[in-house]
Amino acid sequence: MDVPLSWQLAKLLVSIGVVLGLSVVAERLSTRMAGLLSGYPLGTAIALFFIGLELSPGFAAESAVHTLAGFSATLALGGGYLLCARRDGLRGVLMGTVGGLAAWLVVSLLLTRIEFTRVSGTLTTLVAILVFIRLYRRVPDIAAQPKGGFSWPALGLRAGLAAAIIFLITGLAHVVPTAWAGVMAAFPVTMYPFLVILHLTHGAAPVATVIKHYPAGLGSLLCYALSVSLTYDSLGLVTGTLTGFAAATAWLLAWTRGQAWWQARRAATT
Repeated sequence: MDVPLSWQLAKLLVSIGVVLGLSVVAERLSTRMAGLLSGYPLGTAIALFFIGLELSPGFAAESAVHTLAGFSATLALGGGYLLCARRDGLRGVLMGTVGGLAAWLVVSLLLTRIEFTRVSGTLTTLVAILVFIRLYRRVPDIAAQPKGGFSWPALGLRAGLAAAIIFLITGLAHVVPTAWAGVMAAFPVTMYPFLVILHLTHGAAPVATVIKHYPAGLGSLLCYALSVSLTYDSLGLVTGTLTGFAAATAWLLAWTRGQAWWQARRAATT
């Protein structure tokens, strides 16, 4: 079907706004919080919503079932980027991108060969989250040092990357099966451009911190994808999206408060 220009502009503006917001959080608050928010249903919500808008809510709901398992491929992308992006500057970004995309593609090819249910897709990613949290436990927390605002080249790069990925995912959804559409919807649309910009402006160390805390934030993404897989077809895109964000927010609040309680308890016993 022909996609109205207004929908295309909406995808562009939303994508740009989300990526810029993450960059502000990393520079003004903390890379740890940016890592957690990278696991919030930002890019996935944009992709699934516009897939539902351009195709059908039922197609998007079925795709969301495969998105649940597809987050494992996203974790693999972060791991591949972390392993290969040891250097600062453009060379580090390129090496990290190649390593991350290769890891994502290999895992995605495996995932699309499996017929997932909501339960099996969720369990697959939960296991992956635990594995990656353990793998990242020795990665140090390094804050990004503020550099006094955003440059125009950085703004253009953020905008271009985020918009290109969103348009690619929603465009391919018209010609690929729901399994591939779902896995692609799990691609870190907002996190990847954010990692590139953070790497170019602050080096590899803060990027590693963001990747380290990304698995902890994936619980909210799982809640979102599970919610929309159940509600898009019955409640519609708008109500289903709002319900999904409510579920994701509840998870993120519970997780951050639980972590604060655990850290306070450990501090009290030492």
